[in-house]
Amino acid sequence: METTIARLMQRRTFLGRTSLGLGSAALMNLLSRDVRASTSGAGPPHLTAKAKRVIFLCMAGGPSHLETFDYKPKLDELNGQPMPTSFTEGQPIAQLRGQELKVQGHLTKFQHYGQSGQVISDFLPHTAKLADDIAVIRSMVTEQINHDPAHTFMNTGTVISGRPSMGSWVNYGLGSETENLPGFVVLTSVGGRNPQPIASRQWASGFLPSRYQGVEFNASGDPVHYVRSPAGVSDAQQVALVRTIGKLDRMRNVLVSNPEIDTRIAAYEMAFRMQTSVPELVDISDEPQHVLDLYGAQPGDGSYASNCLLARRLAERGVRFIHLYHRGWDHHGDLQKYMNICCGLTDRPTWALITDLKQRGLLDDTLVIWGGEFGRTPMFQGKGGPGRDHHIKGFSMWMAGGGIKGGTSHGATDELGYHSIEDIVHVRDLHATMLHQLGIQHDKFTVPYQGLDMKLTGVEHASVVKKILL
Repeated sequence: METTIARLMQRRTFLGRTSLGLGSAALMNLLSRDVRASTSGAGPPHLTAKAKRVIFLCMAGGPSHLETFDYKPKLDELNGQPMPTSFTEGQPIAQLRGQELKVQGHLTKFQHYGQSGQVISDFLPHTAKLADDIAVIRSMVTEQINHDPAHTFMNTGTVISGRPSMGSWVNYGLGSETENLPGFVVLTSVGGRNPQPIASRQWASGFLPSRYQGVEFNASGDPVHYVRSPAGVSDAQQVALVRTIGKLDRMRNVLVSNPEIDTRIAAYEMAFRMQTSVPELVDISDEPQHVLDLYGAQPGDGSYASNCLLARRLAERGVRFIHLYHRGWDHHGDLQKYMNICCGLTDRPTWALITDLKQRGLLDDTLVIWGGEFGRTPMFQGKGGPGRDHHIKGFSMWMAGGGIKGGTSHGATDELGYHSIEDIVHVRDLHATMLHQLGIQHDKFTVPYQGLDMKLTGVEHASVVKKILL
């Protein structure tokens, strides 16, 4: 370890003394590799990678599995009757205690689709066309029943705030394939009932170097705050400023060897490159009309459709982790109305994204994940119109591309869709599977922090869901 540190310091001293003779891009590349080699527990992938990048489509608020992928005839049979206490007794439920809970039947029809016969609801006619491309996991479980902690758990593998998000873990372990864009980009859209806020700490880097945190692109206006040069500042002046600040930071870092100074240098360099790359990226008006029509996207509208198109453009440009949030799935009441709204905003663009990636040869090495932070209950309190409440014991997600076996149905819930009972998949198992497809062995991917070897999948048991893999 001492020899490694000595070599690192010698290289930093050399670079600090000769910085005027090196191009800033080459210097940043060397510094980045120094930091990663000395701090990353991942190093090269441990396994054969099937995917190069991840697109995570988060339906924030918790979509109902009982109106999307999990058909339960018994639910319709008992519609309106008191919920059997054998299901709910001693269980964490989101409803107020003392309320009468009634079984809520399906609010739509389900049909079989594709050669695989996947069961998908009528709310998702476009996703139904992907039946043979997606692996539907119908036995998800999580541990947090309220929105913010449930997002935190889905994103970081723990409810403890301040831990790295999965996008940061992936970006840290594998690095970015592009020098002109962040390795981890976040896009958000809104539409539906009671859109819950999404805190920026959901894509924070935690105890990892801050260069690996997610960068949120705005839906309208400047894509990224403070990236444009101030009025009256030329490109040549900006280059000179960035190089001068970088030189001063490197001189300081020879003495203190602080990874956050490397992060600061990288941030300046990245911001300068983004001044050119980001405006070109987000201007989807250069897409052919038939592509805009495929997604249902309008340039500059900040919609989920436009964000899906941006996700494809980001994937093409080498961004490692792309996280889309669509806020509006918190359907405690008026379930049918808001399912129509949310599915109307997201169903076609999701299908278009998979179709577009497939046509361009990108789906094979892009892992796409769809789902919310939890599911919804089979019962309802009986006020304000049919709806469902938060549920953590059984819900559905799907995965596609990146070595996933399309046309697969994995796991099952009980006859009312309450408990996952077959081939149960915990959120940590989802993380383990994602890392596995990226070529990383989840239990070996560790970072020392506060005396512990920390990892995304935590200290609890986690397993790769091998039945859905090619």
